Amino acid sequence: MKTELDVKLPIYMDCHATTPMDKRVVETMLPYFTDIYGNTASTDHSYGVLANKAVEDARKQISSVINCKQEEIIFTSGATESDNLALKGIAEKYKDKGNHIITCTTEHKAILDTCKELQEKGFEITYLPVDNFGKIDLNQLESSIGNKTILISIMVANNEIGTIADISKIGSIAHKHNVLFHTDAAQAVGHIPINVKEMNIDLMSFSAHKVYGPKGVGALYCRGVNPRVRPTPLIHGGGHERGIRSGTLNVPGIVGFAKSLEIASKEMDAENTRFRAWTTKMFNELGSRLGKDVISLNGHPTDRLAHNLNVYIKGIENKALITSIQSQVAISAGSACTTTLMEPSHVILALGYPEERAFSSIRLGLGRHNTEQEVSYATDVIVKAVDKLRIISR
Repeated sequence: MKTELDVKLPIYMDCHATTPMDKRVVETMLPYFTDIYGNTASTDHSYGVLANKAVEDARKQISSVINCKQEEIIFTSGATESDNLALKGIAEKYKDKGNHIITCTTEHKAILDTCKELQEKGFEITYLPVDNFGKIDLNQLESSIGNKTILISIMVANNEIGTIADISKIGSIAHKHNVLFHTDAAQAVGHIPINVKEMNIDLMSFSAHKVYGPKGVGALYCRGVNPRVRPTPLIHGGGHERGIRSGTLNVPGIVGFAKSLEIASKEMDAENTRFRAWTTKMFNELGSRLGKDVISLNGHPTDRLAHNLNVYIKGIENKALITSIQSQVAISAGSACTTTLMEPSHVILALGYPEERAFSSIRLGLGRHNTEQEVSYATDVIVKAVDKLRIISR
């Protein structure tokens, strides 16, 4: 559907849930569906050799983006699997050393639910609180480390509020105490610079579909030396990926993953400049038109993803607002993993806010497919919808 302003509806602004595939990524993947379709493990013939070369070239490209060695990249089905492999794999591998893991209350469900399962198996989990911007207290983190602590897992950038953690400092604290450091970087890789060596990261989960690549493919970075990190496998059968993750490799997906990160590494700075201007413009206009006493930002004001805007709209139920504009603008109330649940965002609650704020907050995730015209149109749609809902609720 097109509007009088030539804007195609609905406008997609939910890029923390997933991103549309970049056409350049699709074009790069196509030959690996129909022409170079071999199994990478079948290297007795040219089909397998060519497929294997494509995967290793992709591994090299991805490793260059995060500054690691090729062999330190383990391909998975996505960040959720990578999170599970990191936490469960390290818990099993180091269970003789200790049974204590530290994470925080605003992590993605892939971390929190995995930690709950580990608790049921006898592991002790410390869930660090966050301040009202979504950051942990580094002193509290260090004081929580004990002689049984084997892993710290804190995400780079929050998937709901966009707050960016002090990753390098967290990793440094972990290494000071000879504890491994894992981070969920699904929302960060391809959006902000990530250097696993400089940031003291031992394991890192990330995914293609958050950065204009295909769904169903991701990776786990596992440090190769100082220390050598090798989680116990979750999936067995064939010994693929250095024996850490068995299964026939998704060649088209991996090729697309690499292409998406190649593009992102080149265009990241320009995109973030544009996104920062757009999210600032939207927030300011919402405040000026609806009232600055009505609109509040969720998350850190500066240490945040440029394409993220999570706002509290006082007196408006977020699901009602989202439903009323869904034919014009696609946004969400929070994590895509919990949109079917009628419960408040655990992230907003963890910031110290009441349920009312959690039920009245919306998340916008802008993308490279958006235009300034769409940003203006979407802002206007939200303002008009809020005004209508106010009238109805009187």
